Amino acid sequence: MSETALAGTRILPTDHHAVISRSALSTATSLRLCLGDTSVDLIQSHAVLPDGTVILAVDAMSPTGGLLVAARGRPGEVQLDVTQLVPVAVRSRVRARVRVTGTAHRFDPANLESCDADTVMSLLDLPPVALWAVQPVEVAVTSGDDEALVGASTYRATCPDPLAAVEATHLQHLIRHHRDAVDQLTTLVNPELTATATRVVPVAVDADGVVLRAEAPDGHLDVRLPFARRVTCSTDLTAGLRDLLAKAAPHRSGGSPHGTATETAAPAAGCDLPATECGIPSA
Repeated sequence: MSETALAGTRILPTDHHAVISRSALSTATSLRLCLGDTSVDLIQSHAVLPDGTVILAVDAMSPTGGLLVAARGRPGEVQLDVTQLVPVAVRSRVRARVRVTGTAHRFDPANLESCDADTVMSLLDLPPVALWAVQPVEVAVTSGDDEALVGASTYRATCPDPLAAVEATHLQHLIRHHRDAVDQLTTLVNPELTATATRVVPVAVDADGVVLRAEAPDGHLDVRLPFARRVTCSTDLTAGLRDLLAKAAPHRSGGSPHGTATETAAPAAGCDLPATECGIPSA
């Protein structure tokens, strides 16, 4: 059971979906390119410019490249599909599906002047073949029970979530090295929602909070723990997690807050990062 199912279907603001689409495209390692009746999966062959333009590395002499040449300059002739996954091992890993409808052009090297160093490096990491720029016309986002169409202007004016690029690293670090902290965070969740949980796992972290998933034999429930203030970098994230842990401290009891959630789990490996780099206190 999802949090949306519990709270009732709701339509979130379009800019929220724009953030999802920008984050999914910027962190995905692969996407599906569709041209008419033909589709091909591109692996580590795309990058995203600061204005949201998607750059594809496709050999102009390949069949797919030939189709791009034929579609060049024709509005809405290119479709890009991206599936965003939860970056940790859980059931139901699909977080969002993004479909970009756009127009393809040959990439103009002059655009590099408006790119930051990270974007330039991402372009240099692409395969050494022809580069194509896909300018989005419309973006469709499906996330849980929420669906939205994002207009091109809203999409271009939005940036990825500031933690999107480091989310997977932080979540995996929490799970591997700070299970005690995860247990403490779980005390902030209504016990009725975790009473039947076999484990509770952090499945998302973004600028606004941490999402914990309570897994039960018959489904799961995602619960968001909001930060006191919006975070914009890893340093702010450490402070946000510390604030949540401090808030959770009065709720903490002797054992695991969700009964059997950690009884069969292997002990978490000790954190080997210096306190100045990790910053997550031992619960």
